Amino acid sequence: MNNDEGYVCGRFEKMKENKHSFLDRARECAALTVPHLLPPDGFNETSELPTPFQSIGARGLRNLASKLLISLFPPNQPFFKYSVDDYTIDAIEAEAGELGRGEIESALAKRERAVMKEVESSFFRTAAFEAFRQLLVAGNVLLYIPEDGSAEVYRLTEYCVSRDPQGTVLEIVLKQCFAPETLPAEIQKLVSSEREPTGHKKTIDVYTYVKRTKKGKYETWQEAAGKIVPGSNAVYREDTLPWVALRLTKIDGENYGRGYVEEFLGDLISLEGLSQTVLEGSAVIAKCVTMVNPNGITKAVDIAKAENGAVISGNPEDVTMFQAEKRADLSVAQQQIGDLQQRLSFAFLMNTAIQRNAERVTAQEVRYMARELEDALGGMYSLLAQEFQLPMVRLFERRMEKNMKVPPLPKDITQPTIITGIDALGRGQDLQNLDAFLIGLGEAFGPDVLGRYIQLSEAIKRRGAALGIDMDNLVRSEEEVQQAEQQAQMQAMAQNLGPQAVQAMAMMQGKQMDNDTKMAIEESKQQEK
Repeated sequence: MNNDEGYVCGRFEKMKENKHSFLDRARECAALTVPHLLPPDGFNETSELPTPFQSIGARGLRNLASKLLISLFPPNQPFFKYSVDDYTIDAIEAEAGELGRGEIESALAKRERAVMKEVESSFFRTAAFEAFRQLLVAGNVLLYIPEDGSAEVYRLTEYCVSRDPQGTVLEIVLKQCFAPETLPAEIQKLVSSEREPTGHKKTIDVYTYVKRTKKGKYETWQEAAGKIVPGSNAVYREDTLPWVALRLTKIDGENYGRGYVEEFLGDLISLEGLSQTVLEGSAVIAKCVTMVNPNGITKAVDIAKAENGAVISGNPEDVTMFQAEKRADLSVAQQQIGDLQQRLSFAFLMNTAIQRNAERVTAQEVRYMARELEDALGGMYSLLAQEFQLPMVRLFERRMEKNMKVPPLPKDITQPTIITGIDALGRGQDLQNLDAFLIGLGEAFGPDVLGRYIQLSEAIKRRGAALGIDMDNLVRSEEEVQQAEQQAQMQAMAQNLGPQAVQAMAMMQGKQMDNDTKMAIEESKQQEK
């Protein structure tokens, strides 16, 4: 730890110089979508934000952020699963014979539900939605997940980050502004001399510094008024660091990521300019101005004061209406606006863009186009699963273990595995291929072929696995299905033929079973000889 006064403040000012290009680009993206997500430099509560001339950017951003939230953190469903390999389960069963695979998986599922309950009770979804919006616009966001309370979100203007060429976080510097009366007592003592000439206390900048050590751990402390805050020192392992610096795209050699909106910034700029032109041009066209010939006999005052249906003296040729003949020019701009809106709607996965403009569109065609759009986000899902979902699970695990809500889990036996995002897309693709295979067989060879060659129970299990449903004790085995069918036949016979016929059939089945048993015993004796 560096004990020099003002060291962290100096690091923030120096690291801030390396993010100007990223910040300027992010502000440009925010100005065309949701300006308050990243306001202009020098913005305060009395400043005015720019107002876009189009709303497709804001609607698309909210739509895509909602889709990411539902895809990566689905409600009432765990987005991760504890996985144990078969060799470990066999070793556990050999050591503790009373434990089986079912008991182990049941205990892990119970832990999954407990962690998900902790996530929901901490209102994490609110912070996650805001984080997704920042990622889509700015490409970067900083999350702080404390051991108690709700998660906090910090935008790119409030922090700086440094990474190695592989993307590992080396430094994080966070700058926060507080009113002095809201600060803890130990910080107020450090800043007691910080007053304005009028005697009123000014806002205090508190810096939080996170640095990776040579041993692979992270050391953190806080600084206020150029002095280290007492008791703010802490050391974390990589998997327990509560500060999570997220990025939407991974670019080797760069400390920051790029936003999703930036990839379509050209279309947004074009749409903004054309929307402004059409709006202002429409206002000019809609303007009504009455012109009166000054040399005519009609008086302008009479025209201005005349009520509807009034009778005045004048010549109709002396009066004309001014009209800007620009409708043909604006129609070209409106057509271009429609094309831009269509492209941006596809980019932001808006449902209105999935269906093509035609009289008849099949449901299969709509599903196929929607599937292609979702698959386009595969790379985004992969990075978010590694840098967002997995660290978040481990942090909530650590919170619950420290508060003794769940027992510690051996890290060398099982690890959480993300099952949403890109994995959910893979399962959906498996389901689509399975359904296409079964439907194709039925259409090509008839429904009888499915019953003769397809094992129904296996098809049901594979569909359940593709949908992410726990199939344990849900689907009957072949033996259970046969027993249920026999019982149904016996009940039908009892109703139609009476109990005596059923008893006779049961006796015949018993004799047949005895004969089969005798034959099996004789065959085993012959084999032994």
